[in-house]
Amino acid sequence: MTDALLETRSLRKSFGALQASDDVSITLRSGEIHAIIGPNGAGKSTLIGQISGAITPDSGQVFLNGAEVTQTAPPARARAGLARTFQISQLAMEDTVLQNALLGALGASGKPWRFFRPVLNDRALRDRAEAALERVGLQGHMAMRTAELSHGQRRQLEVAVALTLEPRVFVMDEPMAGLGTEGSAKLTELLDGLRHQAPILLVEHDMDAVFALADRISVLVYGRVIASGTVAEIRANAQVRDAYLGEEA
Repeated sequence: MTDALLETRSLRKSFGALQASDDVSITLRSGEIHAIIGPNGAGKSTLIGQISGAITPDSGQVFLNGAEVTQTAPPARARAGLARTFQISQLAMEDTVLQNALLGALGASGKPWRFFRPVLNDRALRDRAEAALERVGLQGHMAMRTAELSHGQRRQLEVAVALTLEPRVFVMDEPMAGLGTEGSAKLTELLDGLRHQAPILLVEHDMDAVFALADRISVLVYGRVIASGTVAEIRANAQVRDAYLGEEA
């Protein structure tokens, strides 16, 4: 038995001769941030795809809240509590901040899609959307067109949309991508406060953010986990320094 809310067991996935996932087993436990790091081409995006359901593994299993979801479609995983944010924004840029959050809340509600104006008048959905926007600090921007937000504010909005799912688990794919020092620090503070609402599996290249946030780190190289441990253990691991961290350690 395991207390993991998210778990992969011996995932394998190849694309032709490329072994993108090679016996990858990881866990995410309540209240923690587990960071996945590694060089470009290490298999991080493939791993996230298999966890979210966008990619079907050749073998191995994925478990969410103790139930196997290896063959489950992405929408069903989302309804089961898996909330994903993307390296490249998936927001509707011409819609307002509130409309984006409402679309997330509508998807989480399980209600059928319908014309958007009635959705705007659905008090329960609005309450859920507005609470998520307040949680990330965007309550003053609800009427703003999403395209007018700064890059950092869009990252905050993506987290708010994920929050409307009332997730059991967050899976975040490079949320710091494109952010400057100030934006990265602000998002780091936000994510740090979310871990006790739902644990976070964090794929990230910003090592300052990783070292500040992670309770555990797993290092992927050529599709394999070469090390897993605390920040101190990963910093001290000679194999990890040679393969990825270098002077950043």
